[in-house]
Amino acid sequence: MKYELVAGFETHVELSTKTKIFCGCTTAFGGDPNTHCCPICIGLPGTLPKLNRQVVKYAIMAGLATNCEIAEVAKMDRKNYCYPDLSKAYQISEYDKPLCEHGFIQLSNGRKIRILRIHIEEDAGKLIHAHGDTYVDYNRGGVPLIEIVTEPDFRSADEAREYVEKLQQIMRYIGVSDCRMQEGSMRCDVNISVRPEGSEKLGTRTEIKNMNSINNIVKAMEYEFERQVDVIENGGKVIQETLRYDDATNTTSSMRGKEDANDYRYFRDPDLVTILTSREEVEEIRSMLPELPEKKQERYIDEYGIPEKDAQLLTKYRKVSEYFDEAIKDIKNPKTVSNFIIGSIFRRVETEKDKEEFAVATSPKQLNQLVKMIEDKKIQNNLAKKTLEQMLDTGKDCTAFIDESDLGGIDDSALTSMCQSAIDSNPNAVADFKSGKEKALMALLGNVMKQSRGKADAQSVKAKLIELIG
Repeated sequence: MKYELVAGFETHVELSTKTKIFCGCTTAFGGDPNTHCCPICIGLPGTLPKLNRQVVKYAIMAGLATNCEIAEVAKMDRKNYCYPDLSKAYQISEYDKPLCEHGFIQLSNGRKIRILRIHIEEDAGKLIHAHGDTYVDYNRGGVPLIEIVTEPDFRSADEAREYVEKLQQIMRYIGVSDCRMQEGSMRCDVNISVRPEGSEKLGTRTEIKNMNSINNIVKAMEYEFERQVDVIENGGKVIQETLRYDDATNTTSSMRGKEDANDYRYFRDPDLVTILTSREEVEEIRSMLPELPEKKQERYIDEYGIPEKDAQLLTKYRKVSEYFDEAIKDIKNPKTVSNFIIGSIFRRVETEKDKEEFAVATSPKQLNQLVKMIEDKKIQNNLAKKTLEQMLDTGKDCTAFIDESDLGGIDDSALTSMCQSAIDSNPNAVADFKSGKEKALMALLGNVMKQSRGKADAQSVKAKLIELIG
């Protein structure tokens, strides 16, 4: 019998506010244990929380960017459970009246992953296991989160990968979170079940908790699917439980039985007021959203003729796309700018964090000036590449590295002389070219480019060489 994977995601995204959701403590990552907390975020008796307005704004931005409906009335609830990382034995979250509902993210295969809800809540602290003991660090407690809950719409691990990558990209673009999974600011809980192919009935689900790597999400889903199929085919029953994933062994193992909503005994938090959001406020926030990556990618392809793969690279990080948009102003062929960014500049910003910040020495205005010199036929592309490397090293304008003798190219008589010199000094390359080895022409081309100090046009050189060789 063939089986089908069915999965849904609960993704926790830490919001990039300066202070926590209910108090004035910093949300900065790191710090010595228990130094970024106070009586409010620890939940000492007698303290009163006060909702951070920026948290609500960021959650609405996330909802709008994922096609959600924004509720005019929402409220905060207490989710009750006893665990060492939650000192007050309840988490303040939203239950039956979340801020955002009924959105979607569309995948490249055309399928829509439906978003059931996006609600705001506080993060818990962190348990540290060392030397046989367990310690609690409450620095993370009270950091504001949005939880993005999907319907069980995933049918493969590849769909899950694309969804997480798109969600991460959108949240970064709108500026609500850095979504650095390695730092825990984006974590996924994956609910998985299997069913016979063609069946509409959902199987018993398991939940893999706190996945903070896209590659591990994919591997864990593939493993858990195979495990559940094996259990069913061997006459067993899948148990509803919460699992952890071990990337060292590529296996899942049980943590505890899986809770249902009624186990948490939700009730309205009496210390927090109702959240009221007007349509005017929602539209004002909508107007502040940047152009989203999918729309921007389409525009680069349709308006500028950028190849799809290059457009994906340019739009993956917001600051890269903003740099590109600034650098192509009044440029006839934006692909020249794209090639310089993806080639010379990307070689110097290799990591994800580097591309997020995109703090390169050469400004978009400086790159724009360099490309305009190519388009005005003052310099050739190969000299521009060399010049850009010098610009990236120093932060100086292109004019600091291009003198009068570099401008204006090479006249025809000089080009003919250089090409003839290259032919005379490389008889073996000429013979190889005549025998059908077209790559031999590159040796002659390189000779001419060296003679001209990069000023000659490569296509003109090729044509002249072929003409002289006969």
